Amino acid sequence: MKKSLIILVVIALVGVVIYSQRASIAERVMAKGLQARMGADAVAGLEDGLHLALCGAGGPMPAPHASGPCVAVVAGKRLFVVDAGTDGVRNLGRMGYALGNIEAVFLTHFHSDHIDGLGEMATLRWVSAGNTAPLPVYGPQGVQSVTDGFNTSYAQDEVYRHDHHGDTVAPRSGAGMEARPFPAPPLGELETLIDEGGLKIEALLVDHAPIKPAVGYRFTYKGRSLLITGDTVKLPNIEKFSQGVDLLVHEALAPNLLIMMNEAATAVGNKVMAKVTHDVLDYHTSPVEAAETARDADVGHLLYYHIVPPLVFPGQEALFLDGAEDIFAEYTVGRDGTAFSLPAGSKEIIRTADGL
Repeated sequence: MKKSLIILVVIALVGVVIYSQRASIAERVMAKGLQARMGADAVAGLEDGLHLALCGAGGPMPAPHASGPCVAVVAGKRLFVVDAGTDGVRNLGRMGYALGNIEAVFLTHFHSDHIDGLGEMATLRWVSAGNTAPLPVYGPQGVQSVTDGFNTSYAQDEVYRHDHHGDTVAPRSGAGMEARPFPAPPLGELETLIDEGGLKIEALLVDHAPIKPAVGYRFTYKGRSLLITGDTVKLPNIEKFSQGVDLLVHEALAPNLLIMMNEAATAVGNKVMAKVTHDVLDYHTSPVEAAETARDADVGHLLYYHIVPPLVFPGQEALFLDGAEDIFAEYTVGRDGTAFSLPAGSKEIIRTADGL
């Protein structure tokens, strides 16, 4: 009894000491953490190959683990981003990517949830490394209007940052973004955007009508490949160009869950949500349909992203899949921070992170 009492007293005294020194301890921990964060570069630690991370796994609906659509792709040491949804660039920072090293952004289409983080992404890329050239933004017809709009909106901010920090941080030549428009390819064809250093980036037509044009992107690097669909219905063109890819990153909307939302909205008289949850059913792909494409294209792994609706409680993932797992078993339901590596000269498909 006496021994136990002594132990309790010692523990209490240690607790008091730690509590009294909490500010000093926090300061030392913070100093070390800041040094690690300031020098972070997730790309530097990757082996040669093709790598992917979801900087945004969701769609337009707010979700705790699924920000707006955003996919980071690393080929060798080159960092690219497909779409720039809300919080995407901040998630990249949380994952340790050096934002100043973003080489280009590729837009699949111009729905707000795919572009609303573009201004912040361009700004953070600019001032994180004192970049002297604007952020290249590739996209189909209409991308010039998108970049012009953001450049106009951020013009005053550009002046403020340059006046405050000067050329070391914010050289005027590097502000904003520069459109790189390309013709949307016809069905059955690819449009090559980059072909150098063993890396090929190609665009393919998808179907997100009435949004036209809409495209997906295929990345090939040193024998490894991945395809990102963007928003689309199930389409033979996607199956055609996904044949044998290592990683198929496919959008997915669960119609059974949207129908439940529609019924709930109708029951309470919410006409706006009833209309929205009805309309979106006709221009997306269900998890079952994405699984069928993955199976028929003989892909290595299927990563669901642009998850609609948000998955917010236990058991909801099973409802979302609705049997898709029985059609194609090699799958991952994405969340912010989910990451994969495809090492060069290998057939390995390695999931390196489950989320943030």
